[in-house]
Amino acid sequence: MWLIDQLVEQHIRDAQASGELDNLPGQGKPLVLDDDSHVPAELRAAYRLLKNSGYLPPELEMKREAIELDTMLKSLDPDDQRYQPNLRRLTLLEMKLKQAGLNTSFLHGAYRHHLKLRLAGDK
Repeated sequence: MWLIDQLVEQHIRDAQASGELDNLPGQGKPLVLDDDSHVPAELRAAYRLLKNSGYLPPELEMKREAIELDTMLKSLDPDDQRYQPNLRRLTLLEMKLKQAGLNTSFLHGAYRHHLKLRLAGDK
């Protein structure tokens, strides 16, 4: 072990022993880790740094927007004038995410049910 690693480990042990690390937010709860499996290993640190600075790669920005739209559509009535434009936007985002090779199973929300009903009504 490197000297700096030993110093860091000792500092952490001292902080634990003195109770400095007690009652931290999220203590005792599982970590919420981002799924970065689609990011090449050599780019993950850079992507995480950019994300923590408020910047997302285009694919992740699309995923974030898709999740927001899916959540909003669940709260809207299909007859609401905002529903169809947002449904179209979400459908477009889903296609773009699939083209980028990303899994879109996180979009199995209520909007899919309404989409099926609409499509069935168009026939």
